Amino acid sequence: MSTHEQMLEELRHSPRLPEILDTLGAELEQEAVRRQQFYRDMTPEQKVEFIDGEVVMHSPARLSHLEVTKRIAKLLDTYVEIKNLGLVAVEKCLVVFPRNDYEPDVVFFSQEKAMSLDGGTMQFPVPDLIVEVLSKSTESRDRGVKFEDFQANGVEEYWIVDADEPVVEQYILKDGRYQLQMKSASGVLCSSAVASFSVDVVAFFDRKKNMEALKGFIEL
Repeated sequence: MSTHEQMLEELRHSPRLPEILDTLGAELEQEAVRRQQFYRDMTPEQKVEFIDGEVVMHSPARLSHLEVTKRIAKLLDTYVEIKNLGLVAVEKCLVVFPRNDYEPDVVFFSQEKAMSLDGGTMQFPVPDLIVEVLSKSTESRDRGVKFEDFQANGVEEYWIVDADEPVVEQYILKDGRYQLQMKSASGVLCSSAVASFSVDVVAFFDRKKNMEALKGFIEL
């Protein structure tokens, strides 16, 4: 029995179950009000998320974070555009989960999901691939609540990227759980969510290797 199942089983048999449900229901109602206020208050200039009932503001990123994010986005976007596989978006794309709202560094939507979007879309569905480039202020959430939420809501693939090490962790969803596919500073990453996408992870961190990989995609 998983920890989640064990918690539910204990609650089912608790004599305080009605009281607990009433308390949680009231808290969720208050959270829903705060979430609607979050939607009204957010602006295009901000990078902001709604996590666990709270508004999370992000500080400006370091150059290494920006450079790695840009290289990964360029690789994915170029490949996806050439192959007509869907849509890649960067940073200010608000993806809406049942309880939380995130603005990941890079996201990919399959063609099926992309076709449901238009130029006025501001709230996006759960992506097929999410990439988060770590920073000191976000690492605990990237490895904690986001990891759990992405896994629970069917994000097929999740990359956690450390721009300083540099290392990529690739997680693939299998039977409802993330399995670590690779954790490396080198070698070929083969995506599950982006059909037939494969690239040397060095291209995420090295400008010359990035350009070589892009040229290879264009020549496909």
